[in-house]
Amino acid sequence: MVLTTKTLVRMFIFCFRVSRPFSQTTKLQLSVFVRFAANFKKKPILRHNFWKVPLSLIIPAMAASSPETQKLLDEADALFDKKDFLATYDLLIPHKDSKDANILWRLARAAADKGKMFDGDVKKKLIYEAFEYIKKALELDDNNSSCHKWYGILLDYTGEYEGTKQKIANAFTVRDHFQKAIELNPKDATSKHCMGVWCFTCADLPWIQRKMAAVVFSTPPTSTYEEALEYFKSAEEASPGFYNQNLVMLGKTYLRLKDKDSAKKHLLKALEHEDKTTDDAKARKEAIELLKELGVKV
Repeated sequence: MVLTTKTLVRMFIFCFRVSRPFSQTTKLQLSVFVRFAANFKKKPILRHNFWKVPLSLIIPAMAASSPETQKLLDEADALFDKKDFLATYDLLIPHKDSKDANILWRLARAAADKGKMFDGDVKKKLIYEAFEYIKKALELDDNNSSCHKWYGILLDYTGEYEGTKQKIANAFTVRDHFQKAIELNPKDATSKHCMGVWCFTCADLPWIQRKMAAVVFSTPPTSTYEEALEYFKSAEEASPGFYNQNLVMLGKTYLRLKDKDSAKKHLLKALEHEDKTTDDAKARKEAIELLKELGVKV
């Protein structure tokens, strides 16, 4: 018996309902199904042959949203929210060969955050390990905002070990991934913060590095403090107080724009945050140094 397009559509709708919550690959899943249905309409297949088609190729959400996988993701996110990066890493590392992008980008994040807890070769090893995970995650799901965000972050981190020239060479690729992350998830504060840092770094580039960038690119990467400010403000609006480094960057950007009152306001606000990570401690130290330059006793 021939399986009709109408029946196939009904099956898809039913499966899509039971596979909630939707993953970030929803748009991709829909586009895959539309193409599949279009080809199926031209050349129907027998019902008994239909079941030989891997369901994950037609409805990836079901394969990515199993109860076991969702439980793992929820547990990893809970540990991450508690800033327990070592436990997050230990939880996810047994799944390093997973074909699920949502597992791998979280493992990449955990490896990077674990790396920040160390110095020297240990940190470097974990950063490059994280980069391998995020490369695999992006290959698996190019429509995942977090994959693009963490690919951009980790490509920038690896550039720190490969010299200024390579870091500059990576600049456009890093920017493109941050922009894609924002496009896929406009409400993500971290992606906006990362884009703000990219803009600030380009605007703040020392003269010698500008000359180097001109050698690497015919049109080197450029931006302005005003553009950076808009991204930092947008990140804070999306998730107030989500990351005190964003408040420090707001302060630094206002300083570059000669608005000392606004700079002081955001730097003092950054000091209200409790230090839970190495990033927090770094942000506090920088805020204190900048406030001292402004003549504020802290």
